[in-house]
Amino acid sequence: MGPDTSGPNPEEPPGGRPAGGAANGGDDELERLHKRIAALEAAPAKQHHRLRTSGSVVLIVIASLLSLLSVLAVWTSDFVGNTDRYVQTMAPLATEPDIQQAVTNRVTQVVLDQIDVTALVKQLSDAAAEQGVPQNAANLINNLSGPIKSGLTELVSKAVNKVVTSDQFATIWVDANRLIHTALDKALTGKGGGAVVLENNQVSIDIAPIVAKVKDELVNAGLGVAAKIPDVHTNFVVFQSKDIGKVKTYFRLLEIMGVWLPIITVLIAAGGVFLAVNRRRALVGAAVGVALAMLLLGIVLTVFRAIYLDHLPPGANQAAAGTVYDTLVRFMRATIRAVGAVAVVTAVGAFLLGPSRPAVAVREACRRIIGSLRDALYSLGMKLGPVGPFVHRWKRWIGAAILVIGAVVLATWSYPTWAVVLWITFFVALGFGIREFLDTGAGGDPPAPGPAPGPAPGGPPAAAA
Repeated sequence: MGPDTSGPNPEEPPGGRPAGGAANGGDDELERLHKRIAALEAAPAKQHHRLRTSGSVVLIVIASLLSLLSVLAVWTSDFVGNTDRYVQTMAPLATEPDIQQAVTNRVTQVVLDQIDVTALVKQLSDAAAEQGVPQNAANLINNLSGPIKSGLTELVSKAVNKVVTSDQFATIWVDANRLIHTALDKALTGKGGGAVVLENNQVSIDIAPIVAKVKDELVNAGLGVAAKIPDVHTNFVVFQSKDIGKVKTYFRLLEIMGVWLPIITVLIAAGGVFLAVNRRRALVGAAVGVALAMLLLGIVLTVFRAIYLDHLPPGANQAAAGTVYDTLVRFMRATIRAVGAVAVVTAVGAFLLGPSRPAVAVREACRRIIGSLRDALYSLGMKLGPVGPFVHRWKRWIGAAILVIGAVVLATWSYPTWAVVLWITFFVALGFGIREFLDTGAGGDPPAPGPAPGPAPGGPPAAAA
């Protein structure tokens, strides 16, 4: 009898399915489970990244808006609230032609208002009659009031201009601005005691000292009647706006936050960058946001200047008012340019550290140039010794130290301008260039090239061997 083939085949698993099929089925199932688990794990991660990105964007937008307010707060605290800073800013106005002309016109009008031309002409006529001048000639003097007034106006104007263009006027102007700073502070922040009076929403300078100087000049010029001019207290308006009452509350708040708001803004921006999934891109975005905020603030200042000049009272000297406005916001404009320059430099620097082709190309070009310079100096016998391996080992920390030093210099510079920012950027870039030059790798200086091999004694040349 042959072998019994009715029993189970030992090579066939129970159920009649090949072993390979079972194994393949298990692998497929396991692969499906892995894919399912990966999908389930990817969903929370994707949601987590989306939340981080949204939070980062919100913080960066808030920081950009606060950077705008920070500039206003620093200007309010350090300019409006600082008498010395205010006087230092306003002092150059004494030599501005528009201001000198406006003051000349105002003082000339005040002085002429104190001189009774009609009475002066009558005195001249009576004096002529007393001296035996014919009555017709005396009556002719009475008809010369117009030419006399014109000549008197020219005389007074020359005397006023002589005072206004002298060093005495510069001293008077500085002293007057120091006195009115309290009124300006009250106008913009609401501070000040009861003795400080802000009339008709104006901040103005009492030009009585200038009138007194003009009186002396007129008397010295032979116009004795000028000695009878009384002490005149009248004002030359420096700043006027019907909206002072509306904005002074906000200026007071900005003055209080002047020190802390910039710090808070930097911390919020840093939080936005730290929260982001791609921090380098977030840093670029934060820098671009601050730059756009500075651009917006600059445009607002320009537009507000036009609005301010359009709402001046009738008869006001627009050229002088424009000069005063430009002087008042000069420090703010300088801050805007400096902050904008820092933002642009930061954005460009963060971009160049990225993986994009232009950034990589720029970095490689710089490395090649620095490497070529180093190789050229090596060929002349330069040796860096242990400096190269040391710089290579601590390269990241040296770069961080260069950035920290640049940031400290910028932060401690009194009223930096955009030019200061660019110079600091130049020296930071120079520091990174020196770091790259000194980095010779872990192996240090390359071996010095040996002498060219010559022919062996009594044998063929080395190359042939």
